[in-house]
Amino acid sequence: MASLVQTWTHDIVEPQTFAAAEDRARLSGPALRGFRALAAQWALSNGEAAALLGVSESTWDRIKRGAWDQPLSQDQLTRASAAIGLYKGLHLLFVDAMADRWPKLANQGALFRSKSPVEAMIAGGIPVMLETRNHVDAVRGGL
Repeated sequence: MASLVQTWTHDIVEPQTFAAAEDRARLSGPALRGFRALAAQWALSNGEAAALLGVSESTWDRIKRGAWDQPLSQDQLTRASAAIGLYKGLHLLFVDAMADRWPKLANQGALFRSKSPVEAMIAGGIPVMLETRNHVDAVRGGL
């Protein structure tokens, strides 16, 4: 009896790294729209929003007004992506207003050390932003 051999071909897709200028140009607009929306939902101050995104407060003011026409850097896109992913995870975890209050509430968890997640993410930068996103995903059973 002849065996049937099936060959599977897979298109190799490179992971999104935000390194290519054309990718940053394409993704910056949607990332900024999403980040502006979450900044409003989380009631972030100008300083908090600017620090989380990794821009100056004057640049954040231009971004808020829609007067920013430059692509974000790889670092800034990573920050926006982490924050937007956290926003989504919180809205999957909580079905009420807690999803938007949680980022500004003091948290006793080891990751936050009595700071709010926003304060911890500002102090710890991208590593803590990614850890916070992973934390919420793990709590909701997403990991």
